[in-house]
Amino acid sequence: MIPRLLTQTVCALALVMVAVTPVFAESVSRTEHDLLKWTALPDLPNERGVAGAMVGTHNGALIVAGGANFPDPIWETDKVWHDDVWVLTHDDGRELVWLGPFELDRPVAYGATVSVEDGVVCLGGDDGEKTFADAFMLSWDDETNELHQTPLPSMPAPAAYGSATVIGSTVYFAGGLRDEDLEQTMSNFWRLDLSKQEEEDFGWEVLPSWPGPSRAFNLTVAQHNGFDDCVYVISGRRANDADEVADVTGFVANDDIFVLHDVYEFNPRKFGDAGADAQPGDGWRQRADVPWGVMAGTAAAVGQSHVFVLGGADGTLIKDAAELGDDHPGFRRDVLSYHTITDTWIIAGEMPANQVTTEAAPWGDGFVVTSGEVRPRHRTPAVWLVEPDETPLGFGAIDFTVLVAYLLAMVGVGVYFARKNQNTDDYFRSGQRTLWWVAGCSIFATMLSSITYMAIPAKAFAQDIVWLVGNMMILVVAPLAIFVALPFFRRIDATSAYEYLQKRFNMPVRLFASGLFTLFHLFRMGIVMALAALALATITPLSAPQCVLVMGLLSVVYCTLGGVSAVMWTDTIQTFVLLGGGILCLILAVRGAQGGLGEVWQTASADDKLHLFNIGWDATSTSLVLWVVVLGAIGQNVASYTSDQAVVQRYMTTPDSKLAAKSIWAAAIIAIPASFLFYFMGTALYVFYKSNPQKLDPTFMTDQILPLFIAHELPVGIAGLIVAGIFAAAQSTISTSMNSTATTVVTDFMRPFKLVDSERGYLNAARALTLGFGIGGTALGLLFVDPDNRSLFGSFITVIGFFMGVLGGLFMLGMLTQRATARGAVYGALIGTSVVVSVWWFTDIAGYLYAAIGIGVCFVVGYLASLFEPSRKSLDGLTIYTVLPKQESEAWVPTGSPN
Repeated sequence: MIPRLLTQTVCALALVMVAVTPVFAESVSRTEHDLLKWTALPDLPNERGVAGAMVGTHNGALIVAGGANFPDPIWETDKVWHDDVWVLTHDDGRELVWLGPFELDRPVAYGATVSVEDGVVCLGGDDGEKTFADAFMLSWDDETNELHQTPLPSMPAPAAYGSATVIGSTVYFAGGLRDEDLEQTMSNFWRLDLSKQEEEDFGWEVLPSWPGPSRAFNLTVAQHNGFDDCVYVISGRRANDADEVADVTGFVANDDIFVLHDVYEFNPRKFGDAGADAQPGDGWRQRADVPWGVMAGTAAAVGQSHVFVLGGADGTLIKDAAELGDDHPGFRRDVLSYHTITDTWIIAGEMPANQVTTEAAPWGDGFVVTSGEVRPRHRTPAVWLVEPDETPLGFGAIDFTVLVAYLLAMVGVGVYFARKNQNTDDYFRSGQRTLWWVAGCSIFATMLSSITYMAIPAKAFAQDIVWLVGNMMILVVAPLAIFVALPFFRRIDATSAYEYLQKRFNMPVRLFASGLFTLFHLFRMGIVMALAALALATITPLSAPQCVLVMGLLSVVYCTLGGVSAVMWTDTIQTFVLLGGGILCLILAVRGAQGGLGEVWQTASADDKLHLFNIGWDATSTSLVLWVVVLGAIGQNVASYTSDQAVVQRYMTTPDSKLAAKSIWAAAIIAIPASFLFYFMGTALYVFYKSNPQKLDPTFMTDQILPLFIAHELPVGIAGLIVAGIFAAAQSTISTSMNSTATTVVTDFMRPFKLVDSERGYLNAARALTLGFGIGGTALGLLFVDPDNRSLFGSFITVIGFFMGVLGGLFMLGMLTQRATARGAVYGALIGTSVVVSVWWFTDIAGYLYAAIGIGVCFVVGYLASLFEPSRKSLDGLTIYTVLPKQESEAWVPTGSPN
């Protein structure tokens, strides 16, 4: 039975949730502000400005090529096309200066451009007399200040007033006008893979078009939709043909023009899955309409899931443009923001001026808007740097006070247990005095911790809940851990799990496994620190690297001092704080969604967010099918519960096997409701932000969605407590890895070779190693803080498979067979590791399967290799067939009360 103190704690947390929820619902609000900030750059040297220029960036320089404008008097003259090229770059004093003009081969305007690694790809366009299919690349040599023009394969047909984007090395072109009178809109969708430039078949591929009407002056942009990088074709205009546009949302601008409001998403992966059987419309789906037409506007992807649309023409006043002349008010200046995951649009602010028929070129953390048309026939030379503006922090003094107090308390736990550590048994195994429920909470926290608290809700928010089935596999693996693995570790009284491998095989196998485990936990520390740092950077003035450094320092302090006892008690505290905080976040997210629980369920179902499994045989990560989830989860749990020193070490901290078994059951039982809680929390966050898209911050990463919610939507003080819990949970996981790796090095490498001659010396070595591993893990944490990483959860899954699969295979080989030999185990480990690395390097197989592959290959190869030599080693008590009856009876199914 759980002690009365914990029961009272849970009840108190529930009362706090009930008490604060009505307060939150009535009082918390968020101040709306512009999501973009604008900085003026030097004007284009063409004082009149141009529209339809080819605009992009390369080698830190802004390239503006061609374009068209009207000379004075603008209402009485014909449009003029240009061939000059201007380049904005830094001079020796790092000041921005325009260089040029350089020259194109001929005048051109109204083509499409994309910026890639090798230069600016320029596509199509016209010169007032002819529409081009030509494609070429402009590249800037920043050492010689020279501009180079390189031809590319011509497009399948001439096109002007279309638009393009790029995913990786593949350029996509959509829409446009192609006839001599520039009246016929197009339904074209083409792509060019620039990585194939050295191949004979380098050229454009014609793809099935979007299922809607043809268009020109459309916007085309690439962004991630939670699953994949996708192409979005937005708005535009087509001829006002009543028969073709009757079912399309839009605006009749005049007798000739119909301004479109529709949006289509193209997923290259889904199109590729269709293969040779691809049909028109494959890979496409229609998304939420733009609130109004944005033809000839500018679109830019920002962050991991936002698209900003800067103005554009909505179709109003087109009939009256000539009559209004210079009195025309200009085009709409609203900035629209589209969130690809929740499929929602908001007004995100206002721009200084609406510059249509121009491109957004990437520049640093933002993008550049150059010249363009501000009202009919009028251009501007203005150049703007546009950058995302972070949401004001909602984390106040009270929250900071709670955060600091909580973290100091965790350090205090380490100081308290420091005086209890008299030898390495105290430091590594808590003197085998740990309460079973503390060990159980510690196992749960070790397996999940901040990875669970942030990455799993983020995964459910961005995708669906197909990973949930995998979390249920703990119930399959727990009996294996209790009845197979636990008896062996308790029988040999192991400090390190890898002592078993020496007794079953030999010392080299033990050392190999211990070394592999050490590498795994170094990488694990880095990923966990990066996740927590990204969370704190979302809501504090500290940068993510600074957060990593603070975390690493505090972890080193209390882990080095307190040993495993400090680690396990802080794990237990984190378990209750984080579970209570998760329940609170779920309640508030549901209440904050328009329509409450009913709306959450209805919206989540309609948007396929409750999708639980995929049926099929595909083993790749592109579509995570059910058998991959089940097999992958079993493999990971088998590896962790049988061969992960961080888990096995907890088995050994309780007084006997019966209490150790209870701790394993406790961890498994806690994991089931916790998994449901965290996945459905992510689903509730999806519905909350779909109902309140104005609360999304374009600067956030997907992994930061829960911290964003905590910082801005939770009551003062409670937010500080939960964020402190996330921070401390990450520290606790880090400290677990520090203590476990120090344990393996001292026990597996130092003691067998008698590198120290006293118990006090080993204790000092353990503390020094803990310090060293803490520093190493912190360094990796700094490396893993990468905004381009779409999901740290995916990175964590891959790291588990890389290192833990082969370890699980070694333990299964030893425990489940009598035939396996030391030499066979070595072959199994080496070939298993090689196969996992090869699968990662040469195939698209899901990283979720790496652990299962490692276990399977190591087991099969190790067993087969052992058939070629006799086994001369005594296996008494070392396999399930030779374990002594007394040891079998120690594996205990939990009934009654401890002690």
